[in-house]
Amino acid sequence: MNRSEKELSPVQRRWKLFWRYARPVVSWTASIAIVLIVVSLTINYVVSHYVSAVDPNDSTPYEVTIPQNASASSIARILYTACGEGKDGLIVSTASFKVYVDFVGKANSLKAGTYILSKNMTIKEIVNILAEGVPARVTKRVTIPEGYTVEQIAELLSKEEILSGTATFRTLCKTVDAFSNYAFLSDLPSANERIYALEGYLFPDTYEFYVESDAEEVINRMLTRYYEVYSGEFVDRANELGLTRDQVMILASIIEREARDAEDFAKVSAVFHNRLADGMKLESCATLSYATNTNRLYFSAEEMAIVSPYNTYLNAGFPIGPICNPGEAAISAALYPNEEYVAEHYLFFCNANPNLTSALLFSKTYEEQQANVDKYKKYW
Repeated sequence: MNRSEKELSPVQRRWKLFWRYARPVVSWTASIAIVLIVVSLTINYVVSHYVSAVDPNDSTPYEVTIPQNASASSIARILYTACGEGKDGLIVSTASFKVYVDFVGKANSLKAGTYILSKNMTIKEIVNILAEGVPARVTKRVTIPEGYTVEQIAELLSKEEILSGTATFRTLCKTVDAFSNYAFLSDLPSANERIYALEGYLFPDTYEFYVESDAEEVINRMLTRYYEVYSGEFVDRANELGLTRDQVMILASIIEREARDAEDFAKVSAVFHNRLADGMKLESCATLSYATNTNRLYFSAEEMAIVSPYNTYLNAGFPIGPICNPGEAAISAALYPNEEYVAEHYLFFCNANPNLTSALLFSKTYEEQQANVDKYKKYW
């Protein structure tokens, strides 16, 4: 014991001895703590930027098909581009997905199939779903005819066992609330005052649906198809005519229900364009049929006075919304009316004998129209 240590008290000597042996342990512990903090911060950064959900608040469903024998890199690209070009995908990056599946040992466990995924899923959740796979589901090919209403579509899908019933489908179609991610629906005027807010936008086509599908999934398919069909050309033409997208769809839906013969579509469109230009009411029986939930070719004067925002005998301009879901031909006709009939200013049309022909009779004056009505209304 040297002199300096002799001058220390017994307590001081014990503390000095304790610290001599404890200091390496404390230093080692502090170093480990710092390393753990750095690691924790790094993990949190990686998770928040690369492994967590792209958007925790976006539950929009996206249908993703993984082909047979797809590599982890191929699957990563599919997920990254699943939401469309220029949009955030279902994963933040392809590299993070590839690193994750390699890290958890599931790179070779991802199964082919069609999945419904969303941006609020983490990479872990997506990988677990793909690794579990999807059970084989029965599909059925169903054609939705042009001009079907929401209610007719619901009944058809229920009959074909695509839906287990019509209630959920019809309820979802009453508002745009569940489909506000579609820009063309988000700004519909008076959408929630319509009988069905989605009427007009469920595109009629042939679809391959799963039996007992989710109603929201089915509606998303039809809305997406509509978005694909209503092309940039249609948008430009509507702007040229000074019509909104909704006005085009309203007009197309009336044309679809008024003309049974496709050759008459552009002619009917010309009549309605002329009437709108002259400030005349459209006076379409098809709109009154929709308002009264009937399917008739003729209405009495009393019935034409029924109060409804869909009644174009009572109200000027466009009805409050579309009256059916028109096909591409009717949409095109709404935008490209028959030029000859526009130039010659046809203002009227009516049915002939529907038992003999589907063609309509067109006239320029009220007197000509009334003569046709008097002649053929007994067949309606």
